[in-house]
Amino acid sequence: MGTMASATPRDLVERFYHEVWNRADERAARDILDPDFRFRASLGPELRGPDGFIVYLRAVHAAVGNFTCTIEDLVATSDRAAAKMLFHGSHRAKFFGVEATGREVHWSGAAFFTMRGGRIAELWVLGDVDDLKRQLIPDEPARSFSV
Repeated sequence: MGTMASATPRDLVERFYHEVWNRADERAARDILDPDFRFRASLGPELRGPDGFIVYLRAVHAAVGNFTCTIEDLVATSDRAAAKMLFHGSHRAKFFGVEATGREVHWSGAAFFTMRGGRIAELWVLGDVDDLKRQLIPDEPARSFSV
């Protein structure tokens, strides 16, 4: 099912999360990501190309069982899209240096996409990593920040 140039940015973002992330569908990833895809995630360095992305996809799924991405809001133009995301799953392998706890974890994120030729060309994601780490290491004393 080749990518059609008629795929809208909204279609591409929905496929990216529902098929690629939620089903770990590597074929769909190769179908919708530009060969020179550039990806900057909260959890690591900039990755290039579908292959670099797929290594990251596998690593996240290995660490977080039943990893699920929920699109809470999505704004799209003719060649860009921005999504408010909720990520969740169970902590089943080493993640952020913390061994598996079996806990359910969830965190929010914002994702900014650039499309080119009916594919996703660039993606920049910022996740609430501090919130995630608090769930992985809940025994840390709670800190309150005064304004």
